[in-house]
Amino acid sequence: MARNRRSKYGLASGEKIKSGEIESLRRDVIKVLETRVLGDSSLKTVSDLVMNRAKQVTGSQHCYIAYIDHENSDSVGISFSHMTGECDSYEEIGEARFKVKKDGSYGGLLGYSLDTGESFYVQKPENHPSAHGIPEGHEPVSQFLSVPVKYEGKIMGQIVLGNPERDYNSHSVDLADAVADIYAKALKRLLY
Repeated sequence: MARNRRSKYGLASGEKIKSGEIESLRRDVIKVLETRVLGDSSLKTVSDLVMNRAKQVTGSQHCYIAYIDHENSDSVGISFSHMTGECDSYEEIGEARFKVKKDGSYGGLLGYSLDTGESFYVQKPENHPSAHGIPEGHEPVSQFLSVPVKYEGKIMGQIVLGNPERDYNSHSVDLADAVADIYAKALKRLLY
């Protein structure tokens, strides 16, 4: 699926982050995986932990946590900030599902990191070539950061963040990548 295009937008520095906040998330996720019966409730619990920690470490107001459905390759948002009126109905059904296109891509800014396999940020999302606008009634997004969640090189999900307290930079992407590494291991255990 990844097309190996290189972005001209903000990328990670490649620094491996070791921090108390990241290690605390790792312990919390392990605890969920070890103490709960594996299934949908564990996936939601882990996704919520990941969402809250990703927002915390990057100073982001909004977040979207998804996994890739291994049966049909849809991107399935399971934990997310409510940014549209439709989010309430997504919450009721337990997911926000974005179907993969026939060509194997997801398209748009939301799908860019899934299509390229690349973690990135952009200060003015509307200027990114993959952006095609936001749905009517969607809260404005001033800055956007997205990382694919990978396990052994395979994309298994995505973490998307927006509207930070301070501008995103390469360190923000490194932090989100560190969170994504933890989520990838949990997804591998929960879904595969």
